[in-house]
Amino acid sequence: MFKGKYIYKIDSKGRVNIPPTFREVLQSHYDDRLIVTNFDLCLVAFPMIEWDLLKERLQQLSILKEKTLNFMRFFYSGASECSLDRQGRILIPLHLREYAQFDKEVVIIGVSNRIEIWNKERWEKFLTDSKTLMDSFSAQLLELSQKT
Repeated sequence: MFKGKYIYKIDSKGRVNIPPTFREVLQSHYDDRLIVTNFDLCLVAFPMIEWDLLKERLQQLSILKEKTLNFMRFFYSGASECSLDRQGRILIPLHLREYAQFDKEVVIIGVSNRIEIWNKERWEKFLTDSKTLMDSFSAQLLELSQKT
């Protein structure tokens, strides 16, 4: 399971380090291949096994629904296989770097079975914008914990 937040620099060639703890998860549960694609203002990276499971679920959705079709076009059109190099980095294709508006620093977060890679400023804006929502989640979690 991927968890935690890390800040890294992206080099001039578009390479970024994958955090050592994430590399350990990849080595112990997956392999060194990630599928990286555009998603919700950031990039999302799935280990190949997780990507295959997601593909199976997405294939069950109806392409006759406009929102589903548009999502699939967007999601699949950006997908690129990115393997870890010997230094534990991945090369992020230019079209994905442009979509995510990567500059110098990126925030890499673990979200269960996937890795998200954010433009640092977008991540900070996301955190600011979602503070009210997070406060609501905290209150709900507290309420749940008091019921048990």
